[in-house]
Amino acid sequence: MNESAETVSTDELVSPATGRPLTKRGEATRRKLLEAAEAVFAALGYHEASIVKITERAGVALGTFYLYFDSKQTIFEALVIDLNRRVRHSMSEAMAQAADRIEAERLGFEGFFRFTAAHPALYRVVREAEFVSPATLRIHYERIVEGYRAGLRAAQQDGDIDPALDPEVAAWALMGAGELIGMRYLLWERDADGRPPAQIDTAVIDGMTRFIGNALRPHAAGQKETDNG
Repeated sequence: MNESAETVSTDELVSPATGRPLTKRGEATRRKLLEAAEAVFAALGYHEASIVKITERAGVALGTFYLYFDSKQTIFEALVIDLNRRVRHSMSEAMAQAADRIEAERLGFEGFFRFTAAHPALYRVVREAEFVSPATLRIHYERIVEGYRAGLRAAQQDGDIDPALDPEVAAWALMGAGELIGMRYLLWERDADGRPPAQIDTAVIDGMTRFIGNALRPHAAGQKETDNG
């Protein structure tokens, strides 16, 4: 991971040009650049995107860009980290009122799918990160898994899910399932006019929740052992 990816992951945002913390106005300008970068990278991809196109969309001078980022790759990595932070917030906020882990899974995925519908750039940016900045891609996934793993361990202690599950493996498996379902039912889905859905179909969420419940609940393993006996 290069230094820029580390810089944007800290709580205090610092200008690479001055080395000083950003002011509120500076933070607002940086946010405009990130929003512009999200749109430009989503539309053109990393290699066709340019700093000029990003600054034009953001409505800021070209020189202003370098007060916040020192290259196209730097803002791309910052965007990956920013999207990661926001999608995790969307998921955790949705899960806050869950009564148990299975309900938390459903609500968390609903939060993920809502964010994905509103920010389809998440998929293209993350997939391009595999080639543009593999270290930043790994940060993206590991940060999601970190919280996921902790939640699954807590659910095991509460008796909500199978205590024999490996939380690490389960976290990666569930994250992969959610990513592919979002791809199939949000990114690829189109109505008769060719428009993507504003939200995922409830029937898809129902089916996914049933699948997850069957995989995670303690009785699933016990029932299998009984049937085999």
